[in-house]
Amino acid sequence: MAEITHEELKGRMLDILEDICEDDEVRVRRDEDLFALGLLDSMGAIELLVTIEEEFGVSIAPTEVERDEMNTANLIVHQVEIRL
Repeated sequence: MAEITHEELKGRMLDILEDICEDDEVRVRRDEDLFALGLLDSMGAIELLVTIEEEFGVSIAPTEVERDEMNTANLIVHQVEIRL
């Protein structure tokens, strides 16, 4: 895979999150807990991990990170970025 910039990664992840959460609030509330906001649930989280693996070739096992390490849009982008 070609090198992806932080801005490209952020844009693609926000598109994915908006699709999974079915709400564009993820774009403006990037530091807020998506679970607390009711935008993401456990099924959505699994869908997100599968999509991340399909889109970026990055595998993140649900047991690999604590929920509070991946509960905001910005933290999710960070977790993908450090694995690329």
